[in-house]
Amino acid sequence: MNQKILNGIWDYIVMTVGCFVFAVAWECFMIPNEMSSGGLVGLCSVIEYATAGGIKASLSYPVINIGLILIAIAIFGVSFGFRTIYCIAMSSLLLKLLDGVTALHAIEGNFFYVPEKLMIPIISGVFEAIGIGLILRKGGSSGGTDIIALMVNKYYPVSLSKMFLLCDFLIITSILFLPGKTFGDMMYGYVMMVTFSLIIDWVVVGNRNTIQLMVFSEHYKEIADYITKDMERGATVLHAQGWYTKNEKNVLLVLLRRNELSDLTKYIKSVDDRAFMSVSNVGGVYGEGFEEIKGGVEKPKFKKKDASKGQQNTQNN
Repeated sequence: MNQKILNGIWDYIVMTVGCFVFAVAWECFMIPNEMSSGGLVGLCSVIEYATAGGIKASLSYPVINIGLILIAIAIFGVSFGFRTIYCIAMSSLLLKLLDGVTALHAIEGNFFYVPEKLMIPIISGVFEAIGIGLILRKGGSSGGTDIIALMVNKYYPVSLSKMFLLCDFLIITSILFLPGKTFGDMMYGYVMMVTFSLIIDWVVVGNRNTIQLMVFSEHYKEIADYITKDMERGATVLHAQGWYTKNEKNVLLVLLRRNELSDLTKYIKSVDDRAFMSVSNVGGVYGEGFEEIKGGVEKPKFKKKDASKGQQNTQNN
């Protein structure tokens, strides 16, 4: 069995674990305590409470997702993503299974019971972030509002983060329309959402976040060769001048993952223990070797019917 197949099997094992942890957050903590938050499961939990348990979240979740997937396939094509479909199916199955295992529910008398009600959305937010994070790290998705955001982003210049925020706001606020629910019930949803937001980046990115390194060294050629040949990363030489000494010097500008910094630092120290380095975090790096460049709406293309109209189109664009 070759390495590619083994890696594929490992990816699906990790995604399955992620789906389980995600399902635990909802069916073992949030739903037994009649709490809701953002995302499609949040909407499904509101539907469950509104129907007094007649339409379980474990039922409405796959049904709504199937509808969204069919629409997404029509828009993005059949290559929309088998891993997303797998994660949705696995999450739906696990939500259904955990719904029936009441011994795992965080209610009074059970092992996972938590008397401090505020801890429920915090614990759930951590579990959901870990679950979704594991899924995302292996190229999957839990579907739901992710699909809605992608579809809107394809046709309108609205960022994905704004779409996620809008969807979550509408879903969390909708619990106020249910009889007996109060402002406090809504705030529990926001507590889970904030907890999830704080944890998810750490789970998904971990040590893979990108840093910018500037190296000041007389041995910049050796260091640059090591970066390009041994680390297979790019390096840019910047021509600079020390204003105090007025001496010309070359500075290396490097972008790399945080987990690669240790090896590079050791090498730099071995060739020049007097080297000076500046390390800073960057918000995002897009391009080959890092994140894929993502865009919103394509600009409309105009047909040039004649020279005058072509000139007018050029001026308008």
